[in-house]
Amino acid sequence: MLFPIKQRRWLYINLIILSLCLTITITPAIASLQVLTTSTLNVLASTSQASNWLEQGRNLYRSGRFAEAVRIWETAAQQYQAQGDRLNEALSLSYLSLAQQELNQWEAASQSIDQSLKLLQTSIPSADAILWAQALNTQASLQFHNGKAEIALENWQQAQKYYEQAGDKMGSLGSQINQAQAFQSLGFYRRSKEQLETLTQKLRAMPDSEIKVSGLRSLGLTLQMIGDGKSKEVLEESLAIARKTQTTTQLSSILLSLGKTAVDLQNPEAALDYFQQAQQLTTNPSDRLQARLAQFKLFLDYDKPELATPLAPQLQQQLRELPPSHTSLYAAINFVATLNRRSNSEQIVPLKDQAQLMAVTVKSAQQIQDAQAEAYALFQWGKLYRRTQQLSQAQQLSQKSLNIARQLQSEDIIAQSAWQVGQLYKEQGDRQEAITAYTEAVKALKSIRGDLVAINRDIQFSFRESVEPVYRELVGLLLDRQPSQAALIQARDLIEGLQVAELDNFFREACLDKSQQIDQVDPNATVIYPIILPDRLAIILSKTGQPLRYYVTQKSQVEIEQTLDKLLVSFNPVSDFQERDSLSQEIYSWLIRPAEMDRAFKDTQTLVFVLDGRLRNIPIAALYDGKQYLIEKYAVALSPGMQLMAARSLQQNHISAIVGGISESRNGFSALPAVESEVKQISKTVPSSTLLNEQFTSQALANRVKSSSAGIVHLATHAQFSSRLEDTFLLTWDGEVNVKELSELLKNRGNDPSKAIELLVLSACDTAAGDDRAVLGLAGLAVKSGARSTIATLWPVKDKAAEMLMTHFYDQLRQPKITKAEALRQAQINTIRQTDFHDPFFWSAFVLVGNWL
Repeated sequence: MLFPIKQRRWLYINLIILSLCLTITITPAIASLQVLTTSTLNVLASTSQASNWLEQGRNLYRSGRFAEAVRIWETAAQQYQAQGDRLNEALSLSYLSLAQQELNQWEAASQSIDQSLKLLQTSIPSADAILWAQALNTQASLQFHNGKAEIALENWQQAQKYYEQAGDKMGSLGSQINQAQAFQSLGFYRRSKEQLETLTQKLRAMPDSEIKVSGLRSLGLTLQMIGDGKSKEVLEESLAIARKTQTTTQLSSILLSLGKTAVDLQNPEAALDYFQQAQQLTTNPSDRLQARLAQFKLFLDYDKPELATPLAPQLQQQLRELPPSHTSLYAAINFVATLNRRSNSEQIVPLKDQAQLMAVTVKSAQQIQDAQAEAYALFQWGKLYRRTQQLSQAQQLSQKSLNIARQLQSEDIIAQSAWQVGQLYKEQGDRQEAITAYTEAVKALKSIRGDLVAINRDIQFSFRESVEPVYRELVGLLLDRQPSQAALIQARDLIEGLQVAELDNFFREACLDKSQQIDQVDPNATVIYPIILPDRLAIILSKTGQPLRYYVTQKSQVEIEQTLDKLLVSFNPVSDFQERDSLSQEIYSWLIRPAEMDRAFKDTQTLVFVLDGRLRNIPIAALYDGKQYLIEKYAVALSPGMQLMAARSLQQNHISAIVGGISESRNGFSALPAVESEVKQISKTVPSSTLLNEQFTSQALANRVKSSSAGIVHLATHAQFSSRLEDTFLLTWDGEVNVKELSELLKNRGNDPSKAIELLVLSACDTAAGDDRAVLGLAGLAVKSGARSTIATLWPVKDKAAEMLMTHFYDQLRQPKITKAEALRQAQINTIRQTDFHDPFFWSAFVLVGNWL
């Protein structure tokens, strides 16, 4: 094989800083521009000069020369105004707004589109439908970027009507694709999926044509962005029709997209084949550059420098030959960014050549007035100098990048550049300046939450490299030496923030908007925040009315993670229990014993863990002090941070449940014979409506959740949690329901908090072994669905043991004034002391995530 199988990595990086500058609305704005300007020119342009202005701007826009397009369309708008040509003035202003959006000139873009719409409303009420469609499409794109998805959706729906009125199929399809993305942003996943499936059927019903190729390609890209596996099928269909109809202009871009899909599916051989085909078939120098650059990244990400090295001079020559444009500048930045990720990149391209390329890129960016590209280039140039320990030059360039980003109010660049400035201060021993810079970087990251998770796969990879370390490194700085209360509070808030950022990243959208501190939730609980740093395990304790406490264990991250991995393996019943107890006691001594010796848990009934990294895979309840398990001393809950819905105890006297499950073998999954008994036992314990086997369909569950006021939803069926959104699902009789659709289904009672599900129980689920982000899906499901708490298992448990534990749990839950965490604790203690399933393997996998009251 050309490429060895290796650990999952999100390849094909376009860097977080490059991905962030792209609007989520991928094609319609551009596709509409490319199609509509031609049709509109035919309708509106009454003079050759008029046609020339609009066409010239269009050509500049398509080649990525946005600043020049802005100047042309500004001139056009002024000239048309002077001539009293309101139609072409409105059109020029609409196009001008699109170009300004590409340059992140949001205020100017807003003014331009507002003027265009005002002209259409007041001066030319009988304007052609195509003009209204174009203007509304542009306005919706701007609104979507500014987080106003609901208004954007309405405008795209209105634009669609105008496109259809004008007979513009491509514009109509583009608007509908954008609507699907707006549905996603608003949390209507099933509606988005239905919209995209309807679009696929519409496109397939059309005769083969260039418009059909464009529509399928746009649809495939959208599906790719939202993580729908059907993107490959749709892109392949687009490719086949493009070849059949000889639509050569789109072949390379379709092949590039298919290559990217293959990379994501960890099929580098197929990816390489697509990239090479794209390079051979294109006649466009820019597309040829992108295809070659994609191959270059692929080789380096699969550690094949011997294959990448011959491509480097070809890429450098192409970058020199292409005229300065938005596209060519970013290609140069991306090229150096790919090299910057390797410690020995000088063996591929001499460092002086990399530095010279960035110097030329900065100059070219200034020439075409692309300040954003200039800031990115300065950032990568500074990173290059930092790698070579030329710290003074690195500091100067990084600070320049940061200054430009501040002027642009471009938070994505601020996040990257401020982080790099902070790293440089840290390396030079200036701790306080480093903390200031890091704090600015984190603030910027928080302000672009929606963009960070803009459902682009490239960002999924970059999160681990470009977001998470910013938080961790700042926590490390704050906890150096003997931290003050202020430093501990800031570090605690950062740990919370990192948890939220990881959940956002998992779901590819911002999840949480409410937060409560521990003293507002439960005075009898202590929250434990462990965070794994490169050289130590840091632990912050938070308890009502007390200062934060801090404990530290000096061990390397490698040693900590190896011990955690060994403990996880040792929970297999066939493993040596003495080794398990020894490992468990060691981890107990890290997390619990120092605080116990300090009497920090006095009056504590529940320990709430906000876990980090590999710790998430460990059944905390089974930690052993040499005599007892932790669960025998305290109730235990997990939390994705104190980002909870308003705390409210379960009303024991009004408990009722929806209980569903599958006991038979289904869709390739094994039978769960005890599920039928589990469903019946729970139904006897609490008033329940049941859905068993063929009754347990996704629609039936949705209907039952909507029509019932039950506070508990108990699902005994196969479920899987993974760090990949696509691999996180629950099995119903009619197939797998992904976690986004499941969360929407469970939220089927509207947004009234009083009707929220109090407890979601998944009693036969599994988390991906060794995947330290798999539990995020578990935590995130509760948060996204509005369920206050979730009980689930870290690994598949013998179904008879699950039945016994769950039955006892519901018995306990009906007792007066008992919390969910205490009910689970009593069920686990009963399993240890009163059944044959006393081994931790059978009971410790059950975890309570979320509100424990």
